[in-house]
Amino acid sequence: MATYTFYKYQGAGNDFIVIDNRNKLFNKENHELVRRLCDRRFGIGADGLMLLQGVDGYDFEMVYFNADGREGSMCGNGGRCIVAFARDKGIIGKTTDFLAVDGHHYAEIDEQQDCVSLQMIDVDTIGRDGDAYVLDTGSPHYVVLVEGLVSFPVVAEGRRVRNSAPYYEAGINVNFVEPEAAGYYVRTYERGVEDETLACGTGATAVAIAMAEREGKNGSLAIPIRVAGGNLTIRFLKDGSHFKDVFLDGPAKFVFKGEITL
Repeated sequence: MATYTFYKYQGAGNDFIVIDNRNKLFNKENHELVRRLCDRRFGIGADGLMLLQGVDGYDFEMVYFNADGREGSMCGNGGRCIVAFARDKGIIGKTTDFLAVDGHHYAEIDEQQDCVSLQMIDVDTIGRDGDAYVLDTGSPHYVVLVEGLVSFPVVAEGRRVRNSAPYYEAGINVNFVEPEAAGYYVRTYERGVEDETLACGTGATAVAIAMAEREGKNGSLAIPIRVAGGNLTIRFLKDGSHFKDVFLDGPAKFVFKGEITL
């Protein structure tokens, strides 16, 4: 048997198991263990699991796993949560440079606003699939406008798109979008979770970028995104087809700490 100390964090309802693995005692190759821990009925329960590890040249390394146990691509809300965790553990102060699967990330914490701002990768390419936009913001995303999103069949339609050609083999996250006020309401079907989640950080980022492209906006932009679990803001500089200085802003909160013996 082995006992693991874990921490639960959530960002706009996107929840994660976080483990301090600087001692390398957690076997990241054990995908069945990760899947079991993320199981909401037989484990701790989470949308994903993250390991915080030491790495030369950075404050830490973020290793992210989807709830199905497989190592995943970048997770924006997970990134903000692991930054909050690193702050809580005394590893960083109010700013950090860390390494993730898609490269270097900078983040800063505004404790007065209870906000973690995470810099995302630049985006230079936005594809189209019929009426939808297809782009990579650290994870691949499909973005499509719909009407009546509150009652839209997100799981059924998201699963259909995710398992259709050409996305079936690698998978894709599917974002359904409806304009509201100055921003957008978004619901996301996530690959790896294979269900709707309360929030998706890379998805919110993809939506903001796709909608700026659709509306022909340029310059320095801040776009509010409402998700089921709360509110996020995406900031970036759009120069023609180039999106840079992309930041995902939102809350990242500690939920509880525990131990599990397996």
